[in-house]
Amino acid sequence: MRTRITRRIGLWGGIAALGLVAACDMLMPVEPVLTPRARPAGLVPPPAPRVQPTSQQSAELRAYLAQVQSSQLTSGLLRQDGGGPDTPFSSGMLARNFEQIVFFNEYAGPGVRPGSASALRRWTVPVRIGLEFGASVPPSQRTRDTNDVIAYARRLSQATGHPVSVSSNPNFLVFFVSEDDRTATLNARAPRLSGVNRTNLAPVRDLPTDAYCAVAAYASGTDRSTYTAAVAVIRAENPDLLRLSCIHEEMAQGLGLANDSPDARPSIFNDDDEFALLTDHDEHLLGMLYDDRLRPGIGLTEARPIVRTLAREATNQGPS
Repeated sequence: MRTRITRRIGLWGGIAALGLVAACDMLMPVEPVLTPRARPAGLVPPPAPRVQPTSQQSAELRAYLAQVQSSQLTSGLLRQDGGGPDTPFSSGMLARNFEQIVFFNEYAGPGVRPGSASALRRWTVPVRIGLEFGASVPPSQRTRDTNDVIAYARRLSQATGHPVSVSSNPNFLVFFVSEDDRTATLNARAPRLSGVNRTNLAPVRDLPTDAYCAVAAYASGTDRSTYTAAVAVIRAENPDLLRLSCIHEEMAQGLGLANDSPDARPSIFNDDDEFALLTDHDEHLLGMLYDDRLRPGIGLTEARPIVRTLAREATNQGPS
């Protein structure tokens, strides 16, 4: 990679002065009496997380990413409208984008070349999201990030028809970490997931400086096309919209939409950053990915006619 108070005063004529005084006496506001309330016995406020001061490197990165977001918004990028009349797509376009995003690899890996063909990969068990925060992330930001992930997990579950939720027993960890604590936090917490270790964690732990976020999905079972764990890493230095865009893209990619395509529009699976948040087009991709007519491990040749049918059903259009 928002209370309005309205006061109405009625003026009534023909009322004797005594009546006015009486009315005023009746309507005089009562002065509030502020009485300290004793804290119930045994009730102790939860300890606030200790926030680690950020380094100069992290502060500089935060300033840089704020400039990136501002520049992109000025240029009309990072759209949040989900697409509109200016971004129409046909069933044929949707099918072709699905093929490129699902059946080809974006990054290299052991025995994998970037752009090489791949089988369809997805989850078969419920996806249980866990959140992990570096010591530099303040409580207010943790609350916002948590609420954003909970809401988005609900949307992903609706789009896929597959269970996706935030859980205390996760198999998909989303990390919000800074330059100062990313390595230590991931090394300590990510290997708790099945099939994840410090070696295969490197692609998301050792982020290049130009990456806002990243995700890696793992298949530790006998079927290498069935995901069993995933780790997403989001830079804590990201400003609000870039941070939210990372949540949208990395969590969706961790479900199986693993590649990007320059032809996908309107879509977050395109490196041009035109769209910040999941679009209607992308929700169709997720629904197609988890349709029962496809399965983990199916290849493109076998899947192509099914994909065309799914795309026509999603758009209510004929092929084009």
